[in-house]
Amino acid sequence: MVTTSTSNWIYPNPNLQASLRLFCFPYAGGGALNFRTWSNSLPPTLEVCPVELPGRGRRFTETPFNRLEPLVKAIARALVPYLDKPFAFFGHSMGGLVSFELTRLLYKQHGISPVHLFISGRRAPQYVCDAPIHALPEQEFLAELRHLNGTPEAVLQNVELMKLLIPTLRADFAILETYAYTSEPPLECPIAVFGGLQDKEVTREQLAAWQQQTSASFSLQMLPGDHFFIHSAQALLLQSLVQKLNLQQ
Repeated sequence: MVTTSTSNWIYPNPNLQASLRLFCFPYAGGGALNFRTWSNSLPPTLEVCPVELPGRGRRFTETPFNRLEPLVKAIARALVPYLDKPFAFFGHSMGGLVSFELTRLLYKQHGISPVHLFISGRRAPQYVCDAPIHALPEQEFLAELRHLNGTPEAVLQNVELMKLLIPTLRADFAILETYAYTSEPPLECPIAVFGGLQDKEVTREQLAAWQQQTSASFSLQMLPGDHFFIHSAQALLLQSLVQKLNLQQ
């Protein structure tokens, strides 16, 4: 039975027909709402389970994590009750790194793995992070957010709203920028990676390097769009997920 403290991490769309669960992990500053429409375009045999991290959505008042290891441990505890049927992970940008380390932890602690790990818009973990931005003065931090093109200009211009959002955004970037990669044996599950053709933040080479992290099959697909092609090329992305999971529409 899923407890309240566990279920506030997951937004399942209960589906008795589902034979597979897809857990979705958001980018920095994102939340479960980023995946709210996915189930409309995916087969009924797939149950979409967006993961809601503290500091956003209905967990807005909770203190966000600012380090990856404790976050991944907390997610693992929350997910275990949902892993009673085959599952896959999808993570975009920060979510890609979270889902990778979560896959490692679940295998070490429970001997279980996703049937597929989908990484989107995130360089392979062995690459060192770019110059950190999480501790920049506010105006410089906002300038970096504007450069990334993931926050609507209307939101950036809303001073009161940004005061509410900045602590979570800083915490998310701290997760990425303090991460220290540890070499371990490659995963045994397949990895499929997606990138944006116009993404200036992540290169094709950095995406292709994910192949070193699996002993199973690997694929790389470039889609039209910048770093947030997850929205602009959503239909193509979901079509690829269906194909790689061998699901019938």
